[in-house]
Amino acid sequence: MTKARVLRDMKARVGVAENEIKRRAYLYVARNQALPMHVRSQAQLQLNTFGRYTRPTTVKNRCTETGRGRGIISEFGLCRYQFRLKALNGELPGVKKASW
Repeated sequence: MTKARVLRDMKARVGVAENEIKRRAYLYVARNQALPMHVRSQAQLQLNTFGRYTRPTTVKNRCTETGRGRGIISEFGLCRYQFRLKALNGELPGVKKASW
């Protein structure tokens, strides 16, 4: 069964992808000092109408196997423990245990 946190993160990733262009446009207008203040404030109000899961900061890297949110090795998308297990079993191409 998929955990609620993983589902929430998947929902956030979809929301960010769908609204990224509109959010960036409003951010550009809101931060542009050359524009009149009322235009900038309208852009800021439009930014405030976006939902929670449209912000890029809500997306968190999670382990693809367990859903763990800490100790993620981003190249493989696995937490450190799953990375170690898969590396020792030879399931990760190009990864082997170091010895010297």
